[in-house]
Amino acid sequence: MAAGPQNPNQAIDMMVPITVTHVILILVLAVLAIAGIWWGTVLRRRNAAAQQQMAEDFAVAEEHNATTEPTAVSSDGAVSDVPAEPVAEAPAATPATELTKIKGLGPKLAATLAERGITRIDQIAALTPAQAAELDATLGTFQGRMTRDRWIEQAKLLAAGDHAGYEAAFGKLGG
Repeated sequence: MAAGPQNPNQAIDMMVPITVTHVILILVLAVLAIAGIWWGTVLRRRNAAAQQQMAEDFAVAEEHNATTEPTAVSSDGAVSDVPAEPVAEAPAATPATELTKIKGLGPKLAATLAERGITRIDQIAALTPAQAAELDATLGTFQGRMTRDRWIEQAKLLAAGDHAGYEAAFGKLGG
């Protein structure tokens, strides 16, 4: 005689609660794994697009001679495009007014940037891709605006005084 349960339904009855619980748990974990992989892919694509856009912005700025050479070296040897000493500005422009010349950067964002020490267009123009990515990561709900609205490219053109180049690339300069 073959060895096995005497009642064929007895084995099924013992496995059903374990099997249903395990299947549900496996399905939940599979859905979470797929969602995690998908989200990672989305973030990787966003990051790649942002890096490419920043490289394109830098190339356009270089075409218009709107790039700057490093002007300051800190005590730890770090090179910065932002001058160590504040540069005297033209009178009448408040930080919020000056920054809002950049399309896509309104008063609320200007205030947020001012909290982070950025109050002038030349400071945005002097950001390296790494500094821009670091700053962009701190903008909360405005994250991604730097790249989408091409702030650095706009700032480099404005800082260089290339209003014709700016208007050719971004439209009429307001204010």
